Amino acid sequence: MSSKKLNLGSRDHISDLPDCLISHILSFVSTKEAASTSVLAKRWRYLFALTSNLDFNDSIYLNPNQKTVTTFPWIARKKSKTPRSFVDFVDRVLVLNQNVPLHRFSLKCEDVIHPAFIIRWLLKVMERVNISSEMGCPLPSEMFCSESLVRLKLGIIDVLTINKERDVSLPKVKTLCLDYIMVKNSVFAKLLSGCHALEELVLNMFEVEGSCSVSHNTLKRLVVSRSITFDENHESVSFDTPNLVYLEYSDTIANSYPKVEFNSLVEASLNLRMTSDQIVEAISNEDIDRSTPEEMVGNATHFLMGICNVQILRLSYNTLLVLTYCCKPIPKFSNLIHLTIQTVPDAAWESLPALLKNCPKLETLVFEGLHHKIKNCGEEDMCLCKPWEEDIPTCLSSSPVKVLKILKFGEIFGDEDIEEQIKQVQHFLETMPNLEQLVLYYDTSFDEDVNIVSAQLQWHPRVASPKCKISVISDSLFLSSTVPCSVVSKWGRLL
Repeated sequence: MSSKKLNLGSRDHISDLPDCLISHILSFVSTKEAASTSVLAKRWRYLFALTSNLDFNDSIYLNPNQKTVTTFPWIARKKSKTPRSFVDFVDRVLVLNQNVPLHRFSLKCEDVIHPAFIIRWLLKVMERVNISSEMGCPLPSEMFCSESLVRLKLGIIDVLTINKERDVSLPKVKTLCLDYIMVKNSVFAKLLSGCHALEELVLNMFEVEGSCSVSHNTLKRLVVSRSITFDENHESVSFDTPNLVYLEYSDTIANSYPKVEFNSLVEASLNLRMTSDQIVEAISNEDIDRSTPEEMVGNATHFLMGICNVQILRLSYNTLLVLTYCCKPIPKFSNLIHLTIQTVPDAAWESLPALLKNCPKLETLVFEGLHHKIKNCGEEDMCLCKPWEEDIPTCLSSSPVKVLKILKFGEIFGDEDIEEQIKQVQHFLETMPNLEQLVLYYDTSFDEDVNIVSAQLQWHPRVASPKCKISVISDSLFLSSTVPCSVVSKWGRLL
């Protein structure tokens, strides 16, 4: 072997790469950051402009240390002069890039850019690229007629308008994202009707005047997120999406749901909310009746009936409240095999027993925390807590669940006690006869805590399932055990 040592410490390995590979690497950062490499060497001078992704952001270009945060981005800010240097930079890059196949074009304007410049840039690239644009000016009608556009993202626009005289024709668009946009339902319907191959629709902080209808035959994935600051009910919301597979829906409940068609739905994540007025009404009715009132304060029943064929479902704590006060009867989820429940200290579990009874094929149940408001816990099937009297039946005794997962176990709020969470888990062990696996994801940095909880559960004297495997997991430790047969036998004799 040669005695000479290989010294590569001062060698520039990146410059040995071909231009196409360097340009590809630069495409993963903003165009402004890529442009900063032009001073490295003469060869690098124009490489930044030859990337397949262009990402322009005037806040980075003009004020790299200034971040503008606003709750309502469509509210007009104080106008300023058009930043000429940014305009020149974009113009120059687009000239250099005009013969490069583009995969993505992103434009974010925090400052006030004259609409004429923005429209000019968009028209230059719209036939070459997937467009992502965030700005505050009317869009050119030409943007809604493209034979090659595959992905379109629009954001931070006061009101989205489309020329009534022109049709929308975006036959190849598969993904449409609308962020912080207000639109009339007629304009929204026209936009959707022009996207013949649409598969994914993302509506983030999206506002429709009056009623809202999402209707599309090829749509497979739908994400709707309405800001919690809008504390009012839509007049009506309709869904006509027979081929939808995935739904993520966060909104206040509507006054009515004229049409809910989710024939192919497999997975859904729901964060349905009551308005503050509805919450006050529900609490007032309870104060009078001293129990859960028969009269609903809203009606989300038709919507929830429409998703009852899902296989995977996640419910927020807000949705648990909607099930309690705004749904009657609770639908039967005949195909549901995986259910996730978000919990918080201020939300009770009143709707959970009835929900679990209506999930005959449920295999996996996941709790995000074990928090809940103590309410009606001693009454028959009004909660999942351990009843005050041993002979009170529980919905869990007929549960088909095989896998129970507790996320954020050990997370404590206010007067909560870890011992109460342990008792809750022990109650699950005592009453769920088909349980094969119990997994606790313990939120602790102390290994000793994991050991103690694992031992308490492993040697709990009463368990309903003879084959339950218990696992306690933290960031640094994993403990797994099977309930001893002697313990199971002892409990079986007591039953």
